[in-house]
Amino acid sequence: MTQAPAQLFDRRTLAARRARRRPDALFLHQMARDEAEDRLSMVNRRFTTPAVVCPFPEVWEGFLPGAAVVPDDDVLTLEEGAHDVLIHAMCLHWANDPVGQLIQCRRALKEDGLLLVVMLGGHTLQELRAAMAEAETVVMGGLSPRVAPMGEIRDLGGLLQRAGFALPVADLVPLTAEYRNLTHLIHDLRGMGETNALAQRLKNPAPRALFELADHIYQKHFANLEGRLPATFELVCLTGWSPSDNQQKPLRPGSARMRLADALRVPETKLKP
Repeated sequence: MTQAPAQLFDRRTLAARRARRRPDALFLHQMARDEAEDRLSMVNRRFTTPAVVCPFPEVWEGFLPGAAVVPDDDVLTLEEGAHDVLIHAMCLHWANDPVGQLIQCRRALKEDGLLLVVMLGGHTLQELRAAMAEAETVVMGGLSPRVAPMGEIRDLGGLLQRAGFALPVADLVPLTAEYRNLTHLIHDLRGMGETNALAQRLKNPAPRALFELADHIYQKHFANLEGRLPATFELVCLTGWSPSDNQQKPLRPGSARMRLADALRVPETKLKP
């Protein structure tokens, strides 16, 4: 009998965390919407059958007329081949099977349809990770899963290719928010539904001494001149197109009709053996 693979995230706990969201804390989701609007405005195409996959549909109200808005469940409730553009917004970093999510998105797109993913990337909360790790080593005598791992941009771009998308592009938008102290930061993370939902997290409440020491370490190593704590957030943007025979194709190696030196109008330099 085949055993089901271990799940990285506890989706039931994640849903409970998200249910306690606060509208004033969803600034990252609003910035993701702004990024999506800017990027779609640069695409010379009129989209007529859009869809949005997201955890908080209220953020995306009125984004694209007639858009289907669905939750980021393990199985997406999207009809196959029904959409010409699909936005996957601020939830791929919580997927137990990110490639599977992207494959479902590709199948939901029409031929030559556009996928735009906005998600949190690898440097997100790097200061918090460092402070909590050092504090936990001192107070608890070891480390436990507290901040979810997030992909680096070079790896995330490869997910699009693995999922079968053409013309993949990955870039990032670095952001920094400032907080009075660690309590203020954690309050905001709770308000945006981004606190610990790892399946292997410790279930017992952490001692107060852990957070007191983490706050001290955060202040010592990262506080700015005004005494406030910076928190890094990385918005990674991935774009890819469902395959089509009409799309541009890369040239075969050796098929160039002009030497690089001629194109640049410079003398050709031959390498010595």
